[in-house]
Amino acid sequence: MDLLHDAHALAPVLTALRHSLHREPELGLDLPLTQAKVIAALDGLGLEITPGRALSSVTAVLRGGSPGPALSRGGHPGQAAPRGGPTRPAVLLRGDMDALPVQEGTGVPYASVVDGRMHACGHDLHTAGLVGAAHLLAARREQLAGDVVFMFQPGEEGQGGAKIMIDEGVLDAAGERVVAAYALHVVSRGAPTGYAATRPGPMLAASDTVHVTVRGEGGHGSSPHAAVDPVPALCAMVTALQTLVTREIDIFDPAVVTVGRLEAGTAPNVIPGSGRFSATVRTFSDASRATVRAAFERTVHGLAAAHGVRADIDYVHQYPPTVNHDGEAAFALGTARDVLGEDRVFPAPTPMAGSEDFSFVLREVPGAFLGLGACPAGTDPATAPMNHSPQAVYDDGALPHAAALLAGLALRRLALTAQE
Repeated sequence: MDLLHDAHALAPVLTALRHSLHREPELGLDLPLTQAKVIAALDGLGLEITPGRALSSVTAVLRGGSPGPALSRGGHPGQAAPRGGPTRPAVLLRGDMDALPVQEGTGVPYASVVDGRMHACGHDLHTAGLVGAAHLLAARREQLAGDVVFMFQPGEEGQGGAKIMIDEGVLDAAGERVVAAYALHVVSRGAPTGYAATRPGPMLAASDTVHVTVRGEGGHGSSPHAAVDPVPALCAMVTALQTLVTREIDIFDPAVVTVGRLEAGTAPNVIPGSGRFSATVRTFSDASRATVRAAFERTVHGLAAAHGVRADIDYVHQYPPTVNHDGEAAFALGTARDVLGEDRVFPAPTPMAGSEDFSFVLREVPGAFLGLGACPAGTDPATAPMNHSPQAVYDDGALPHAAALLAGLALRRLALTAQE
């Protein structure tokens, strides 16, 4: 609990940083202002800082001072080290930094000054919380039985910034592949400030986007027999895709197919030559993901043939499911209880259908992804505006909890590795 006590002492600094980030949100992979603010906030901590090459990321390494197990370059404790000498175990902590193309409607004093941009998903809290964890761990450098990699990541909102940072070497930034990785995500709805949850196995869904264009032959609305109308085919496809989910997908490995855009025609008496729809697909396992794709494509092409039209499908795999490692999820729950308090931590009963590109990290190394409540006091967590809403408000009071939890995960995980 001393971590949380010290994190509360950092609250004014972390709040000021969070408000600065919130006022000037940046989108995608290029976040120069945000990158500069993060580097400035880490100044004086004695970290090894490396800016990204293909994106405005920040990778910072804290070298611990406590004796820990030497890892060979092959990554196994106790092996004889080849030329180049042994390295120490490292743990990775991630905070994403990008905002959303949303016009802010909160009315808070630190609201975005950039039209059409807002930190509507709370990434400003993630960034400031990770800075806080760096301060807490730097003050405990001599207790660290290894090193900590701080991953400040752009481009989580659809650009796959985590994958780019992995390609640039963030998992090996300390000299050896990290033994574990952790991240958290604040929620403006569903949990009071400072309450945390996670679970073993799937935590978040895979996210895929599908664009379908149906091509027929246009004509006059009075003479459909003289045209090839794509509109009935579009309608049949949308309806059949809903049936597909209920008839072909295991209810214990669920899927969601939502058609969010449907477009055809320009006038009520004109049969268009083409129409299109776009859908999002959410699944919780690689097997379900493959099943849905095959069934989706089969359904669309089959109905196109039945209606005498052609269908072009652009099926875009975005993020895989975020799957926590069983042991790391149990460890994270135990650590959260010790850091935040026994009554503030609970196992998440089900996964969430949102998606996260931290999934790419968890495909490479063991780790866990946690949720953290940030619903302001006096607001009903059951009805508050949710993440991505223009009215979403996040409680600054969550910042010490985020900083302490992240720091505790790194500190305890390295200590555990030293005991193995």
